[in-house]
Amino acid sequence: MLKFIEQPRYSCAIGAQQTVVAIKRGVPILHAGPGCSSKVSSLIGQGEGYAGGNTIPCTNTGEAEVVYGGEGRLRNVVDGAFKVIDADLYVILTGCTSDIVGDDVGRVTSEYQSRGKPIVFAETGGFKSNNYVSHESVVNAIIDQYVDVHNKGGNIQKGLVNVFATVPYQDPYWNGNLEEIKRILEGIGLKVNILFGNESGGVEEWKTIPDAEFNILINAWTGLGIVKHLEEKYGTPYVQFPYLPIGGIETTRFLRQVAEFGELEKKKVDEFIQKEEEKYYSFIERTADFMLEFRYGIPRRFYTILDASYSIGFSKFLLNELGIIPAKQYIIDDTPEDFREDIKQQFSRISDLRSAEVSFSIDGGAIQQEIREEPQKNRAIILGSGWERDLANDIKADLLIISAPVSYRLVLNCGYAGYNGGLRVIEDIYDRVLNTYR
Repeated sequence: MLKFIEQPRYSCAIGAQQTVVAIKRGVPILHAGPGCSSKVSSLIGQGEGYAGGNTIPCTNTGEAEVVYGGEGRLRNVVDGAFKVIDADLYVILTGCTSDIVGDDVGRVTSEYQSRGKPIVFAETGGFKSNNYVSHESVVNAIIDQYVDVHNKGGNIQKGLVNVFATVPYQDPYWNGNLEEIKRILEGIGLKVNILFGNESGGVEEWKTIPDAEFNILINAWTGLGIVKHLEEKYGTPYVQFPYLPIGGIETTRFLRQVAEFGELEKKKVDEFIQKEEEKYYSFIERTADFMLEFRYGIPRRFYTILDASYSIGFSKFLLNELGIIPAKQYIIDDTPEDFREDIKQQFSRISDLRSAEVSFSIDGGAIQQEIREEPQKNRAIILGSGWERDLANDIKADLLIISAPVSYRLVLNCGYAGYNGGLRVIEDIYDRVLNTYR
C-alpha cells in the first residue's frame, strides 16, 4: 500500500550542502544527479551564501557514470572548482547515484588531501537519512579530515567554547539566532566559536575546535552526535540545553546553566543577566497599557508545527511570558525514537501548572487535517511554515512562519533566540493581531 507524505519540511541527506554553505568561504561539491542541489535550495536555501544555489559545483551524474563509474567525472569537477572558486574549504557530498554505484569518493578526496588541498568528503546519499542527521555527519567529517590535520588538541584555552545549535538554513533564522547566542555567551565571559554565519571566523575558527574548554549544544537532539564525538576524540565535555532559549525566563535559565557548568565568575554572570533583564522587561513595561488593552485581541491558543528545539522553546515562551495556552503541538523533524520520551517530558512540565500534548509526525497534510477537524472556539495562532498559510486562512488563525519553507517571508538577520529574540516574537505576534483590525 502506497503512503504519500504531503508538504515536506526538510530535505534528504544531501541537504547538508547548506551546512557547508553556512561556513564562511566554504564550498560544497556534489557528486550527484542533476536537480538534487536545486531542489534542496528551493526548499531550505533562502540566500546563497558564498557559493550556494546555482554556484554549487555538481557532477550531474547520468547513465554513463552509472555504467562506467563516476570517479573520473568527479575529479574533473573538483579540478574545475579549484580553478574557478576561491574558497577556504571544499566539501564533497555524495548523492544517491554515487552511493548506489559505489564510487570510491574517499580515495578521490585523499588524492587531493595528500597534495595539501583543503578538501573533505561525506557520504550523504539521500536514501540514508535526512539533513538533520547528515548535518552531524558533515560537521564530524570536517573535524576528522580537516580540523584534526591542523590541530590534534591538547592546548585548552580557558573560557573558549564551541556552540552547536540549530541546523543552518533548515532553521531559516539560524544566522540571527547564532548572533544573539554568541552575544549573550560573550556577555557572561566566554570566548565563543560560533562556527557558522557572519559572526564566525571561518575555517580558522574551526581549527580551534579542539582547544575549547567545553562545548555547548542548544538542541533537543541534532548535534548530540557532534558533541559526543568531540568528547571521545579530544576529551571535551559538553553541556546540553535541549531547546532554543527565547525571552527573559528561558534565556536566563540557559545562561545560568552554562555558567554553572563552566564554573564562571558569578558576579560577572549576575551583572550581565541583571542588565539584560532590566532592558528586556523595560520594553514590556513600556507597552504594558497597550498590551493590556489588546489582551482580548491576541490569540488564546497556539499550535506549533516545528522541529523539537523550536517547538519546546516557543511553547515555553508563549505560555509563560505571553499567557497563550498550548493546543496540540506537532513536531515535524522525524525525531529518532531514542529522544522522544525526553521531549515529551519537556512538554509535560512546560510550566508549573500546565502540560501540553505533543505529536510526532512528518506528514503535513495529516497534521493540517487534524487541526481543521478541531472545534475552533477561540482565536488561535499557528507557528509553522509557508505550508500553513491556507490552513490559517481557513480556520481564521494568525500565522507566524518559523519553519522551512518560509515561502512568504524574506529573512535577513532576524532571529528568535535570547532576550532580543523574545522581543521580536512579541512584535511579530502583535503585528499580526493589529493587522486584522479595521
